[in-house]
Amino acid sequence: MLMAVKERVNYLDNSISYGDDYKYIPATSVGSGIGIEILPDIYCHTIQIVNICLVGEPNSEDFVLVDAGMPYSSDEIISAVEERYGVNKKPKAIILTHGHFDHVGAIVELVNKWNVPVYAHELELPFLTGKESYPKPDPTVEGGSVAKMSFLFPVDAINLGDHVEVLPADGTVPFMDDFQWIHTPGHTPGHISLFREKDGVLIVGDAFVTVKQEYLYKVFTQEQEISGPPRYLTPDWEKARESVIKLSNLKPKVAITGHGLPMKGDLLTSNLHLLVTDFDSIALPRHGKYVKE
Repeated sequence: MLMAVKERVNYLDNSISYGDDYKYIPATSVGSGIGIEILPDIYCHTIQIVNICLVGEPNSEDFVLVDAGMPYSSDEIISAVEERYGVNKKPKAIILTHGHFDHVGAIVELVNKWNVPVYAHELELPFLTGKESYPKPDPTVEGGSVAKMSFLFPVDAINLGDHVEVLPADGTVPFMDDFQWIHTPGHTPGHISLFREKDGVLIVGDAFVTVKQEYLYKVFTQEQEISGPPRYLTPDWEKARESVIKLSNLKPKVAITGHGLPMKGDLLTSNLHLLVTDFDSIALPRHGKYVKE
């Protein structure tokens, strides 16, 4: 089944493809398939255990997709887009917070269907153009069942060819007026978050999350709890700490994270402050191959 799909994708455009380890990951949550309108122009939809974001007023011609979900989720993403914006509508662009498998899982099918540009940070491009694979997940890191099964997660580089472009150096985000991209490395070298100052909206990616992503029960129930980036795929904890501090200093009013429920208001403010001050106890694993002893 996996090979058949991959051959179909390559037939459509031989210049773009997934890595050799691309596969379906059997993980889900109670929120899977559910969408939440955060603001009139901000919509969050959960694909199994990860969130995508649609930015733009409903039924508008001008909207953007942020991140591209889990492997084999293209049909669900297309359905979510068409339900909100209309049949055969497509975004102006796809913005990637980073290139991990659960954020680019449907990107090849979506690019083939929509033929829209993809934007990412310059330091993320090697992982999106077939040049470099991510570090292997760490199943020995402190955490629960999700951490232990992380050795199954795809890390091979995908290749989007010339469909992927570098985000503008001035911090603006194509087709996302009033947003700026913020470089938030640690989880990956070119990880970004997106911030709109006028109303404090922060699309975080995985720089921090609102669920303990390493624990299967908490992932399934979506029990809300602020945490650092997923431990099993975070190789640079000092940069991860700096990124959390950077985002906290923006004083966001609402945060849509890559994993977990959106958080806003005083709850977000107090939890972000807690994450900054207690980063070592909340986010930093006590052991793991990417943890400095």
